[in-house]
Amino acid sequence: MFNLDLKSRIPIYEQLTQKVKQLIIQDVLRPDEKLPSVRSLAQELTINPNTIQKAYRELEREGYIYSLPGKGSFVDEMKTGTNHERIKELSDDLEKIIRELLKMDVPKDYLKNLVEHADQGKEDINETGN
Repeated sequence: MFNLDLKSRIPIYEQLTQKVKQLIIQDVLRPDEKLPSVRSLAQELTINPNTIQKAYRELEREGYIYSLPGKGSFVDEMKTGTNHERIKELSDDLEKIIRELLKMDVPKDYLKNLVEHADQGKEDINETGN
């Protein structure tokens, strides 16, 4: 479920954080679904439990998961109203990317098609935006 590249320059906790986010966004991990315990995931991935704990703390800080003492960590429901800071952060990032693409003369229709494909859950879009 969690394939990590131990030789990557990206820290392991960041890789794990990104993978969990991706699984949540793609609805592989559903709201209120229990995540593997820190200890079991550390054994499965053969990495330090502190690394797993750090990733889980970051995911909780960003609103992707929540923890219940003695029960574990669970996928949080992505609520627009409670994630204002994260929405602002992602919107700012997206705006920077859009500006850069427009400076590269990428047609606006192509960008609109990207949004449509993302909304429909499609993973690939060709260069013409079809």
